[in-house]
Amino acid sequence: MTDTTLHLIVSHAGTTDDARRQTLAGLRLPHLSRLLSRLERLPDEAAPAEPEPEPERTLSLPHERALARALGLPGEDGHLPWAAWRQASAGWLADGASSDGAAPDGPAFARLTPCHWAVGSDHIALRDPEALQLSDEESQTLLAAMQPYFIEDALAVQWESALCWTARGDLLQGLPCASLDRVIGRRVDDWLPRTAAARPIRRLQQEMQMLLYTHPVNEAREQRGLLPVNSFWVDGAGALPVGWTASGTASGLAKVRAEVHLDERLRGPTMQGDAAAWGLAWQQLDDEALPPLLQALEAGRAVYLTLAGEQSAAAFGPRSGGGQGLPGAISRAISRAISGAISGAIPYWLARASAPWRSPRPAQVLDTL
Repeated sequence: MTDTTLHLIVSHAGTTDDARRQTLAGLRLPHLSRLLSRLERLPDEAAPAEPEPEPERTLSLPHERALARALGLPGEDGHLPWAAWRQASAGWLADGASSDGAAPDGPAFARLTPCHWAVGSDHIALRDPEALQLSDEESQTLLAAMQPYFIEDALAVQWESALCWTARGDLLQGLPCASLDRVIGRRVDDWLPRTAAARPIRRLQQEMQMLLYTHPVNEAREQRGLLPVNSFWVDGAGALPVGWTASGTASGLAKVRAEVHLDERLRGPTMQGDAAAWGLAWQQLDDEALPPLLQALEAGRAVYLTLAGEQSAAAFGPRSGGGQGLPGAISRAISRAISGAISGAIPYWLARASAPWRSPRPAQVLDTL
């Protein structure tokens, strides 16, 4: 067996609504079934020292926390410095020099996402930024209009893409942030940080609502039937410890060099509430992303699979002692017997002996996330 593990993290894999549960009931996911039969579920993450909110109220999503552990990224719920990690991974330092993967030594970073806050009769909800269909030119023009306000608060904001701007500044140090996906379609006020350090950010968000209300870009967008951009969301804020390196991290599941991949193809259908598209995406994921894990198992590599939903994540890894379960022929015979395919009563010793090797069905796992 090589010393390199393969770890796949699948986000938005769970079924938290009836529509996705019904879709899941009709799905065939043969590669996921085979993986679950050859891997064993790992113990859940140890309970934190401080009590945490209910699973649906955590600021960071389960797949983000799983990815942070796998990468060795520091930080607790709502304090995962993803923007700083991206800068470190790109070899960027505060003075513009190449860092060769070292953590930036200086101000904290955060991701800013231009978005639309939909004002209702009694609350404000955040619409999915993807629905804006915001062009690069529109995004750059809006950022240029907002820059004087950012500069006044000592925030250096750099355009990355239409829906991603990177901010740098002391205001972002220790700022608790709810992940964008936590807030989409929900009440904005429920997820805004309440700490004293967050007051300047909240003030900036309010100022942007006034600034952008009559901006020419928004007026042109509304004439075309598109949503206006009237604020921004902040997440992934914080700084990395000095000396942290992007190239020397260890898997949170195995203290060996790890190849970690995050698959987010289920995100779009989940955000859009499209259960049928979610099912098609799962089918594609099963056909394309999971066979390489089975091939890696056959090649003797250690394989980890983390399935993450909106409330929790289930991690699977090599079986204790390196076992792979019963031989295929015996396992299939037992499965047929237990399912009733073999007529007559199931011998007690057979049911008892097969229990340790029974693997959970995909639906059983995904419906708990």
